[in-house]
Amino acid sequence: MPLRFTLRQLEYFVAVGESGSVAQAAQRVNVSSPSISAAIAQLETEFGVQLFVRRHAHALTLTGAGRTLMGEARKLLAQAESLTVLASDIGGEVSGPIAVGCLTTFAPLILPTLRRAFETAHPKARVSQYELDHADILDRLLRGKIDIGLTYDLAVPGDVTFHPLATLDPWVIVAPSHPLAGKPEILPEDLVGVPMVLLDLPYSGDYFLTLFDRIGTPPLIAERTRDMSVLRSLVANGYGYSLMNTRTALESAPDGKRLAFVPLKGGVRPLQIGLVTARAEYPRNVVKAFAETCIAQTRDGLPGCA
Repeated sequence: MPLRFTLRQLEYFVAVGESGSVAQAAQRVNVSSPSISAAIAQLETEFGVQLFVRRHAHALTLTGAGRTLMGEARKLLAQAESLTVLASDIGGEVSGPIAVGCLTTFAPLILPTLRRAFETAHPKARVSQYELDHADILDRLLRGKIDIGLTYDLAVPGDVTFHPLATLDPWVIVAPSHPLAGKPEILPEDLVGVPMVLLDLPYSGDYFLTLFDRIGTPPLIAERTRDMSVLRSLVANGYGYSLMNTRTALESAPDGKRLAFVPLKGGVRPLQIGLVTARAEYPRNVVKAFAETCIAQTRDGLPGCA
């Protein structure tokens, strides 16, 4: 039996169901409201059911049948998208969606630059970006929620491939007036009893705390935060020192106060930042192209870093 509805009509139907308004759906898919209304009417005729109930102020609510059919419509649209992506890959074209996860601490520094270079070279690709901590990146990668991640080489599981982009030496950041600011380098022993502002993220926080295991003295944690911008401002305002794995090109906090960067020595393992992908998946052309862009763009150093 031939189909008497189109994928475009299903797209309009889903847009109305998700927005609850013909006008908003029209804006979302960039067509006129009459075109949306006509598509809904045609689908209702074809399916023989009412898809929406019109409420006050022209709002639309899905009927029971509408909710069921919208779930199936989403599946069909996703399968059509997968078919299009597969055809592009077979033809060698770099196009289609790619979901990229990046460490929250590095996303402001590197992700916009890498994304712009990639999208300029491959205008048919569509990037969705997610700022995540290290644990979330690995979790979403293995659940197929993202295609590729930019993260550290910390506790990378065996079913994930890590490709290094840059080696990151550890730094102590302090306010310029801090007693440690004038040192040429700092050892872990120099930090004993000194108030610390900890970046309290999964894996990252543990990495920095392990350096105190070697000297057998825990750090004096004065403040904790999960936000790098807040951390920089706390340090710049004298709440303590903190530890970072990169010296940013911008040596000031968001409030404009200055920061001082001093190398941390004494056997602290440098981290690597790199690309992670799931080993079980054969990478699509768009994923391989994104990885190639990242490698080329970071060959002479990370964007936003000194």
